[in-house]
Amino acid sequence: MMEAKRRYSFSTSESFLPLFIESIGYNPNECEMNRPNGYPYYHWIQTVEGEGKISFNNEEMNLTKGKGVLLFPHTPHKYYPKSNNWSTICMTFGGSAADSILNALQINRTAAYMETDEGSFQEIIFQMIEAVEEEETFLQLDYSKDLYHFLIMIKKFGQMNNHPSLSQSYEKIKPVVSWLEQKLGEDIRLPDMARYAKMSSQYLNLLFRESFGMSPYSYLIQLRIRESKRLLISEEGYSLKEITKKVGFKDVSHFVATFRRKEGITPKKYRNLHKVSAGV
Repeated sequence: MMEAKRRYSFSTSESFLPLFIESIGYNPNECEMNRPNGYPYYHWIQTVEGEGKISFNNEEMNLTKGKGVLLFPHTPHKYYPKSNNWSTICMTFGGSAADSILNALQINRTAAYMETDEGSFQEIIFQMIEAVEEEETFLQLDYSKDLYHFLIMIKKFGQMNNHPSLSQSYEKIKPVVSWLEQKLGEDIRLPDMARYAKMSSQYLNLLFRESFGMSPYSYLIQLRIRESKRLLISEEGYSLKEITKKVGFKDVSHFVATFRRKEGITPKKYRNLHKVSAGV
């Protein structure tokens, strides 16, 4: 564990990068801070030891050990220590694709995240600080990938505002996902999925939306389309009627309409396109 205060700020001349770090640091004795106009970049602050209190967007919360907040740019906020020694790590960042990357990860507002046993956010930041200290020259390109990894960890393992992490939600539905992959050709409905998962339809729907951003039935349709694409390419002798039956659609017209809506082309055109691509 670091003992002395560390703070490194970097030129934003490489702001053309998809992601770049504006500053990174560790403070063994964090003090009171008030930013009525917020900070111009994304700002992560997390408690390493002790406890602090932070307020933003008319919310106030304690930052206990392992808990951090990702503040969006220009979000008014203030924080102060609640214990004698409140140690924190922080990182500010931006980038030409920062907004779109966070949006794709469904990280779209200022929120608190709690570390779990599965993933440590602070470990990544400490490793980045150590790398900065060891390298003679700081290359934003090298640390852009570390920043992306950090964001993925928040999404996958972070407990957002005391909700289960993405990883925890997925573990609960992993058995039913495997079951759907095996049974996708059968007539499966939401009550069947809920019965297999041994949970209510409402809770199953919630877990699927947390894990995949879609309902259980939409996920099943996605599996069916994926399998149909595999069969269209690898099993040239299969007719559309045979593929329709194998992947669980009720009739050919329903299969073709769904495939076109999802892929933008018909199954027949998809098959012919891949014949051309393969030089057939």
